[in-house]
Amino acid sequence: MANPLRAEVVRLYKNLLYLGRDYPKGADYFRDRLRAAFAKNKSVQDPERIKEMIARGEFVSRELEALYYLRKYRAMKKRYYDHD
Repeated sequence: MANPLRAEVVRLYKNLLYLGRDYPKGADYFRDRLRAAFAKNKSVQDPERIKEMIARGEFVSRELEALYYLRKYRAMKKRYYDHD
């Protein structure tokens, strides 16, 4: 793998690992799934395929961030505006 792509992959892995700390099913569950996903694709050499996988990983990262923000928003809304 070329050095610039390797650096991007490592950055993506670390970012996803960081985001996995707050995963609803637990950090250990997320870390195991993340490690398995990266290990499964470690033999890929085609730069275009690697870029596609990086793009998918960044999409997953954005989705996780959206999930966390939504969860925090709902918790705050329930805390301050619960009028049941």
